[in-house]
Amino acid sequence: MTRGVRLGVVLAAVAVATFTWTGCDREVVADASHERDAKAGAAKPSGAKKRAKKAKKAKLREGVVLGEFRLANNPIVDGDTIWVEGLEPSVRLLGLDTEEKIESDRVRKAVEADFAGYLKEARGNSRRPVKAKTPMGNEATEFAKRFFTDADVVRLERDDPKAVRGTFGRPLAYAFVQKDGRWTSYNVEAVRAGMSPYFTKYGYSHRFHSQFARAEAEAREAERGIWDPEKKHYDDYAERQAWWNARADFIQAFEHEGAGRDDHVLLTHFDADDRLEVRLGQETTVLGVVDEVRRFRGLVRVQLSQADRARFPIIFRDDDVFRRSGIAQAQDEPVTVRGTIERYQKGDYETLQIVVSRPEQVVLVEGRP
Repeated sequence: MTRGVRLGVVLAAVAVATFTWTGCDREVVADASHERDAKAGAAKPSGAKKRAKKAKKAKLREGVVLGEFRLANNPIVDGDTIWVEGLEPSVRLLGLDTEEKIESDRVRKAVEADFAGYLKEARGNSRRPVKAKTPMGNEATEFAKRFFTDADVVRLERDDPKAVRGTFGRPLAYAFVQKDGRWTSYNVEAVRAGMSPYFTKYGYSHRFHSQFARAEAEAREAERGIWDPEKKHYDDYAERQAWWNARADFIQAFEHEGAGRDDHVLLTHFDADDRLEVRLGQETTVLGVVDEVRRFRGLVRVQLSQADRARFPIIFRDDDVFRRSGIAQAQDEPVTVRGTIERYQKGDYETLQIVVSRPEQVVLVEGRP
């Protein structure tokens, strides 16, 4: 059975299966951003630095409820990012991907002069949809400001107790405020208002999938926000959502296959390093996003993003295997890699890694742009 067929079988099984997690709906989390940092994540921290890193993670480890926090001064970054007191850096709000706000007269004039031409130029030759500054980005920011006005505290909850921070080190959360005597989800209400589609690029919501799906359907039916044909917003949401959902299905299939198994490790989970260490010398499948590809000293090193700026290296010693794996075309895309966890050490440099000797060890998202 080929790896494409094998993955198709898994996806088909997922499509007919029903998952529950703590009695709620599903989501896999990860940050929507990717950072190029050749120095990050390769070396294993030691001593005081290692203890400080563990202490930082421990602050956000327990349960799905982060707690109640006061909003910081000028707390609204944009429609999907806020600042609260006591957490650093800003909080990335899950299930949302609002458009970018316009902050310069130059962009504002370009948008007003020829919005379709502006979007076309912003996309350029990219085979995937891109982010761009639009009037809807400003509208989403203003919606957030109104929603959080007069809120004394914001209640932050995460989707998965092991998905603590994204690749920029930002806390990932749902934000709730008290409205009419009950905690109301900003994330869901922003989708209901048409400020964002239900953002699934990094996975379906574990806890609030149904709420997000219903909120988006309502916004579409009422032609609110980004679904209003008269407003200036992205014109490629059908393409975006097909791409996001293909990724979400891929992640869901991995989770389904790996449920209850020690040999499947999601690299965005805070305990990924500990789990990989335990698997030293054993065959393991990891899932991560392709962050950086570098050639040097007769090999190719592919860095997969982990949480909090860390990276996990995948090593190809055979250029033909690297080429046939297709991983070079999967930049910023999730992949799974199966192989033996090895430890590489040279001087002060130490890391766990997987060496790929056969292209079928790598599985890519099918139907990606």
